[in-house]
Amino acid sequence: MIKDENQITIVLISHKSKNLILDFINNLSKKNKILIIDNSNDRDLKKKLNTYENVEIKFMKNRGYGSAINYARTFITTKYFFVFSPDIKLIDDKFIDIFKKEIANIKSFGALGPRFLNVKKKSHKQSNKNEKIGKIESISGAAMLFNKDTFDIIGGFDENIFLYFEETDFCKRAQKKGYKIFQINEAKTIHAKGIEFGVVQTKNSVEIENLKNLYTWHFIWSKFYFYKKHYGYTLAIIYFLPIMIRILYRIKLYKIRKNILKERRYKLRLNGLITSIKNQPSSVNIKKINNN
Repeated sequence: MIKDENQITIVLISHKSKNLILDFINNLSKKNKILIIDNSNDRDLKKKLNTYENVEIKFMKNRGYGSAINYARTFITTKYFFVFSPDIKLIDDKFIDIFKKEIANIKSFGALGPRFLNVKKKSHKQSNKNEKIGKIESISGAAMLFNKDTFDIIGGFDENIFLYFEETDFCKRAQKKGYKIFQINEAKTIHAKGIEFGVVQTKNSVEIENLKNLYTWHFIWSKFYFYKKHYGYTLAIIYFLPIMIRILYRIKLYKIRKNILKERRYKLRLNGLITSIKNQPSSVNIKKINNN
């Protein structure tokens, strides 16, 4: 186990997540050093954090999840840092201690992550739960522990990606450099994951619909970008051709059925895919989506 309590900095990425942030840090030991990167200019959150001696907050423009982690890295002085999405629920109050104990037993890792309890096997691959430390291709970006120096060698996160696949890309690049990715199965967590119960806290139905559209656009953009980056443009086109055909079919189907919301959703998916195919940047935000 690493001896110094401050050998790990806890990093939280916040976007309109004030209540989640406050709940998260209140469940951690005050001995933990906590850094919050807020990209929604939440001055009220900053005010509420003034009473916490172990918490620091930094503001930045919203340039995506990976970009926020890279920005956090510039302030890290400890050997390790643990990045969390604020909608993560830690099951065990010794969660951080489990990682501190296991770090000494793992050499040359690119990233470490916990085991998630509320995920579907098909959509969220995990290591063998019977293994104490399981080797895995990629771990969820909602909870990732890094060695600061190794993070730098790998090159941090690809800031061309605004949302989705940023952790998959990081893990793949880490393995290409000889670093392994591990899941610590003893450390268990739950990811709320979603819009209504996720990072962005809102009950506004219009904003929820806008967020769903935004996530739809970015998912397909990032997925094609990832495949193109790691497998080449031609293979990415071949892989995504059936996907594009299905999207076009869905657009026609929902137009016939006069389902405006779903027709619009698939049109945005098509727009995100075409934008990525054209090598155009992932720069769409909610305001731009409303104008489509």
